[in-house]
Formats: sequence, C-alpha cells, structure tokens
Amino acid sequence: MQLLVFILVYPLLWLISILPHRMFYGFSDFVFFMVYHVVGYRKEVVQANLVLVFPEKSLDEIKEIQKKFYKHMCDMFLEMVKTMNLSKAEVKKRYHLTNLEEFQEIEKEKTVLVVCAHYANWEWNVSINNYVDTKGYAVYQKIGNKYFDAFIKKVRARWNTTLITTSETPKTVIRNKKNGIKSGYGMVSDQSPQVSRAQYWSEFMGVTVPIYNGAESLARKLNLAVVFLKVSKVKRGYYQATFIPITLEGKNTEKNEITDRFLRLTEQQIRERPEHYLWTHRRWKHRDKVPEKFKSPK
Repeated sequence: MQLLVFILVYPLLWLISILPHRMFYGFSDFVFFMVYHVVGYRKEVVQANLVLVFPEKSLDEIKEIQKKFYKHMCDMFLEMVKTMNLSKAEVKKRYHLTNLEEFQEIEKEKTVLVVCAHYANWEWNVSINNYVDTKGYAVYQKIGNKYFDAFIKKVRARWNTTLITTSETPKTVIRNKKNGIKSGYGMVSDQSPQVSRAQYWSEFMGVTVPIYNGAESLARKLNLAVVFLKVSKVKRGYYQATFIPITLEGKNTEKNEITDRFLRLTEQQIRERPEHYLWTHRRWKHRDKVPEKFKSPK
C-alpha cells in the first residue's frame, strides 16, 4: 500500500515542481482557495491559537493574520515540492544569507548546531550547505511511508545535506569529532514534546507549555556552538536568513539558558510577522497540564 500511494502521488509532485514560477504560484493561489475557503483545513485550530497568544488583537485583526497565514502556508508547502527540481543557482537567488561570513568564522573553530523554528520556509534552510565548508546534517523525524522517507532524503541530498534522526545525532557528532570531520547540524526546535517526556516547561508567546530541549542537551554535553537561524520572507518566493549566535561554548552555559534564548528569538520573529509561523500545529494543547514546579506564582 505504501508503494502504491507513492507511485500515485509522485508524478503529481513532479509535475508541480517543474511548473514555471508564474504558473507555480498561480497554482498555489488555487490551493489556497480550496484549503481556506472550501475545506477550511484546521481553521478553528489556527484561530484559537492566534486568539490565545494575541489577546490584545481584535477578531478582525486575528482573521486578517489567519488569511495571510494560509496564503503563506500554501506557498511554503508547495515550495517544498519545488525543491525537487530547483537548481542551485535558483535557490541561491531566492534564499539569501545576510551574514554568511560570521557563520563561516564560527564553523572554522567549532561544531555548530543551527536551530530554527517552523517559520517562513524552513525547508530551504538546507541550502545553507551550498555556502559552507562543513558536512551538513539535518535532524528530522522519519516519515511513516518508507518510500516517501527515502524520497525526502534524496531531495535534500541535492544540496549536500544528510538527514539523521534525533537518536542518531549524538553518536554522529561524536564520530565526526573523533574522525576530524568538520560538521554542522540543523534542527527545528519548536516542536511540542509529549507531556510524559517533557523535562522543561516555560512561557512561549505568553503561555506556559512543555518545551523541547534536545538541542540544549546536545550542545551542553558535547560543547557545541549554537546559532539561531532567523529566516524572513522578503516577498513571495524570496527569503533571507540571518545567523544569530546564542553561544560559542555550550558547556559554559547555565541550564535552560540556550533554550530560553531560542524561545525569545522565536517569539520576536513571530511578533514581527505572525502570518509566517506554522499555526496549524496544536503547540499550546498542553497548557492545562503544567507541573506545579513550573507554574508562575500568582
């Protein structure tokens, strides 16, 4: 069944990926109309999330952000498909790094962990490997369909990125250090962990929730440099990214320091242009399960 689904879906994805950009974004407009106006995909979830974290905004303002978000979401997910046939020259034109030299100086001395949020176009973040000397890895969650999982790995490998799971990351870092291989690791770090496995809770957009702190644990244990990647959407189909160092010596940071800094940078990014965050996730679904020791005093 997995193979059948892949065989049926792959040709459609390939056809979308080769569309000229004008037709490609015209198709995205059609997808937006279907997703937003016809299907109404997770509209209640998106609106509830926005109302929760922006209590100061009117319902009209919330609905305006919501509509802009769906337009961006359709562009972004289709841009992931576009990656299949996007040339290195084209992605360099559409994804610009503002301070590459600063990152290159850091990677000369340290193994670097690049952390980011589900914001703007995180899929094209892997194109950073077109500019750096280190061997690039992206930490990801396996896809249930093994054929699509292999397909995703192959697409991202076009830009010299190797995909590894969270459990594979520590041993990969250690092995590369031991063998003298310069390497960098990218991780999307704003996921919501399972409550039973959450070791840290903190405010995110004004609401206390469980926080994934795997990046910090890795950085402190293996003394990695940690850099936040701030991605902004300049205009449709064009992005720019800026490296913001969090620490150059993970082992010298206090507990939760890296995680808290990441949260504040992510919040700042979201407040600047909220429509570019992934609001369809139930990021705040565990807010009523806060352990006593993490509750703010009233």
